[in-house]
Amino acid sequence: QVQLVESGGRLVQAGGSLRLSCAASGRTFSGYAMGWFRQAPGKEREFVAGSSTYEITSYADSVKGRFTISRDNPKKTVYLQMNSLKPEDTAVYYCAVGFAVSRSPGQYNYWGQGTQVTVSS
Repeated sequence: QVQLVESGGRLVQAGGSLRLSCAASGRTFSGYAMGWFRQAPGKEREFVAGSSTYEITSYADSVKGRFTISRDNPKKTVYLQMNSLKPEDTAVYYCAVGFAVSRSPGQYNYWGQGTQVTVSS
């Protein structure tokens, strides 16, 4: 069993930056792939960024060049640095654990409760 707790979401102006954190507890962290997803009202949950067990990263086209995923395995924490935020980035952001990075939410085994990010124009 893995428990995930996200933090760092808040209201920010367009063009600003935020860093989200996701702290994991339970099983060994380093052996899992980590993903960040987001879900806006009325929309499906979508992939944002992922980090494999070898820390190979991947990003959605909509955030490439603006967002950076990183992980600190000893601290069992994964981060999402978000720069140049846009109003369309407004969503609840979730972190998730799986065996491999995937853009499909169904491939992840554990999820956090989410943290709200709101970007004002």
